[in-house]
Amino acid sequence: MTKPHQDTALAKFVQTRILQLKPKTQAEIAHEAGFHNANVLSMIRSGSAKMPLDRVPTLAHALDCDPALLLRLALDQAVGSTAANAIVEIFGTPVSANERAWIEEIRSASKDTDPRITTRSRTALRGIFGK
Repeated sequence: MTKPHQDTALAKFVQTRILQLKPKTQAEIAHEAGFHNANVLSMIRSGSAKMPLDRVPTLAHALDCDPALLLRLALDQAVGSTAANAIVEIFGTPVSANERAWIEEIRSASKDTDPRITTRSRTALRGIFGK
């Protein structure tokens, strides 16, 4: 059986999250995501099937992950990286809850002055992440 999506970041992510959520079963995750058949989740995980975009919110909840992250991965899988980049260029990058918290902290620390990124601030930020 061909698995046209097995090497996508989404398939790898779903597979990893399912393993990380043990003892929660794949059938439980599929049920929480609203899939009537747990096989659908198995097919997404293995790369045999694409992730239905309308299931992103419920699957994100079932996988205990941020829906914006899952949407970015699903868009890339669904329409390809060129089209996904065009969608992001038009609508902006879906921002995760963690990223929103960083933005709020920057706004608070800067007293809402909308600071530009400078070489110094970029270096400091990268230093936080060991880059």
